[in-house]
Amino acid sequence: MELLCTTDQIDERDARSFDTPVGEVVVAQRDGQFFAYKNSCPHLGISLEFQEQQFMDMDREYLLCSNHGALFRVEDGQCVFGPCLNERLTAVPIQVHSDGKIFLLNV
Repeated sequence: MELLCTTDQIDERDARSFDTPVGEVVVAQRDGQFFAYKNSCPHLGISLEFQEQQFMDMDREYLLCSNHGALFRVEDGQCVFGPCLNERLTAVPIQVHSDGKIFLLNV
């Protein structure tokens, strides 16, 4: 296990990226739960953000790929709009501890 970040670093309905031994990982918060994915669009393999640390669409509902506008559900990484429809972001296993620390598993 490796410390990835803390829960207070990611606001509700927002996401942030962190460099890890497995590459850049995006951690998003939705309804008090945290989800992590590799920062790589399944369509082109490029980073998602349109500006540094900007991963969410305007309504803060979906993770957004800046290159072609693909939208991904925060809860499972599935693409619901765009050229990679029905593909998924690659999930990264994390564990959230009661003290607010988020750990990357299986490094």
